[in-house]
Amino acid sequence: MQKHIQGSIVALVTPMHEDGSLDLGSFDRLVDWHVEAGTSAIVVVGTTGESATLTAQEHCDLVAHCVETARGRLPIIAGTGSNNTAEAVYFTESARAHGADACLLVTPYYNKPSQEGLFQHFRALAEAVAIPQILYNVPGRTAGDMSVETTVRLAQLDNIVGIKDASGDIARGLELREACPADFAVYSGEDAISLPLILGGGQGTISVTANVAPDLMAQMCTLALAGDTEGAKRVDDRLRALHESLFLEANPVPVKWALAKMGMIERGIRLPLVELDANFHIQVCDALAQAGIQLPVAA
Repeated sequence: MQKHIQGSIVALVTPMHEDGSLDLGSFDRLVDWHVEAGTSAIVVVGTTGESATLTAQEHCDLVAHCVETARGRLPIIAGTGSNNTAEAVYFTESARAHGADACLLVTPYYNKPSQEGLFQHFRALAEAVAIPQILYNVPGRTAGDMSVETTVRLAQLDNIVGIKDASGDIARGLELREACPADFAVYSGEDAISLPLILGGGQGTISVTANVAPDLMAQMCTLALAGDTEGAKRVDDRLRALHESLFLEANPVPVKWALAKMGMIERGIRLPLVELDANFHIQVCDALAQAGIQLPVAA
């Protein structure tokens, strides 16, 4: 894997049939679509991929399947984090063995470790598995927040190559960019603030919006990375309503509903998540229309 993957990295949904079983046919079509649309890389079995309700076998098998389907056309980043360090090592080693290009490792949730605990957790993973590793800080889901200081310590380890910052705070993202080494990638984990972070030196975004508008997200990131602020802003303005409406309920509820409305996947999602509340349907459809996404007539 190149030291920095730059641009629009999609946090890919996991398509399911209405009975909750995996829909690999739709998954393969989504991978092909992202290759054609210019997506820079795919995160498989991350938060948006419903990793929390996949079995361990499904988790490992889906990473292997994604690598096989992509056939080297774009990098595959496997979500392999856990609040159980031994389990995270297991998933990370499995991803390495199956040919993933990198891993995305969420900060341990529920346990509420100290900053030293976070450092030791990620150091153990870095030492155990020889694969590029991207940290993932999402305090809104994990009930913990990895500090800038801890991130800087971890950035000194050779195979920890970046961080997905989903704090929702642009100031935090810019502080990480300033404090971390130049060869350490900082990715936005919030679509709504991806543009200012990239313009401030970030390498790209790990995006939910890219699931439904991969070409526009790729264009926006390419323009921003090239320093074309006005051009990037024009594209991002078309996506603004999507950045907001795809989080009206917990991710990936709205984005899976939108993809089903677009005819890309079936309406399958696993409990305890359920389909998007009808009160939000019009708002999501309006956001799709604002981005220029046409829905099938029967939708």
